[in-house]
Amino acid sequence: MLRQAVILVGGLGTRLGERTKTTPKPMLHVGGRPFLDTLIDEIARYDVFDEILLLAGHKAESIQARYAGAVRGRARLLVSLEQAPLGTGGALVHAASLLQERFLLLNGDSFFDFNILDLVSRASASLVHMALRADVVGDRYGRVVLDNDRVRAFIAPGQGATGPVNAGVYVIDRSIIAGINHLPVSLEQDIFPTLVANRAMTGTSYRGYFIDIGIPKDFARADVELNERLRRPAVFFDRDGVLNHDSGYIFEASKLRWIDGAREAVKAVNDAGYFAFVVTNQSGVARGFYQESHVQALHRWMADEMAVIGAHIDAFEYCPDHPEGTVERYRRVSDRRKPAPGMITDLLGRFAVDTDGSILIGDKAHDLEAARAAGLQGHLFAGGNLEAFVKQHLPLRPAYAPK
Repeated sequence: MLRQAVILVGGLGTRLGERTKTTPKPMLHVGGRPFLDTLIDEIARYDVFDEILLLAGHKAESIQARYAGAVRGRARLLVSLEQAPLGTGGALVHAASLLQERFLLLNGDSFFDFNILDLVSRASASLVHMALRADVVGDRYGRVVLDNDRVRAFIAPGQGATGPVNAGVYVIDRSIIAGINHLPVSLEQDIFPTLVANRAMTGTSYRGYFIDIGIPKDFARADVELNERLRRPAVFFDRDGVLNHDSGYIFEASKLRWIDGAREAVKAVNDAGYFAFVVTNQSGVARGFYQESHVQALHRWMADEMAVIGAHIDAFEYCPDHPEGTVERYRRVSDRRKPAPGMITDLLGRFAVDTDGSILIGDKAHDLEAARAAGLQGHLFAGGNLEAFVKQHLPLRPAYAPK
């Protein structure tokens, strides 16, 4: 599993004129906040990346001051500073000692809303596996010619070609920069054509919202619409009895047994563009059977197991409290313990959730009570295949599914 995401944030942004003379393009405010914040939060919500590396150049001091050493979710942020423009490939060469063997790479001036872990799960067979945006109209972008998933050619902008466009998101093997001894060097113009000639580059086309802030017209459009595009419905999953069999106070990965179709159900939710959350009572902490650290470790293991098939949970919420607990610090009534809705309402406050169309899936009456209290529709899962159950109760539009 990939543990590192890398973002290219070193471009000059000359097409945006005065805006980028004092501010790096990815640091410009879009929708009321730095565009780079949106990219970083999007990566962090997948909860599998331990490190986000920013490759900074133009006006890099502001990037270093804001992000170096920060932590977003599970990920620690690092910054690599270029002293002179080195090109997109040169930025990787300059940071070679910081790069892991395989990593996710994103352009810092575009946003593509799709299931990144689906791309990661498909990327084992080539040196570069790229995300492509299907159904883009117009001649601004170059086009990519695919033979099944093999990249056959790149067609420059303005030639009237059809087909998907390069969305600027890649899974990359570090070996592609081995032997480069001249700088600057471009990924797109120098490195990728050689990989295509050697049949070492593949891609997958996705649908989903795509915006590049590199020109004034699209920058203005992103500023108006990005926040609303990030709002989406959600599926709230109870854990024990829904995602895994409930055998009583589970806290060890070796004892967890997935419900049939559980990971696939989460991936279906991801591919449809919904948030996926877990809300689970964990009174075993209050009763002294295990500690919060055990709950957190189990959730991290579950996240890694889901990531193998391209699925992810956006946030795991748990309540360790119980009014009859034996551990004093947890012996209390909590508005986060179901049937109270606190875990759900906390998530509604932290994420841009469209409650219309959002649902909760639980296996007990108190799960459905919590859903009603939060203004959501609840569905009782009585067993069987969870993927089939989810698809029965939710119109999962394949908004982000591969095309």
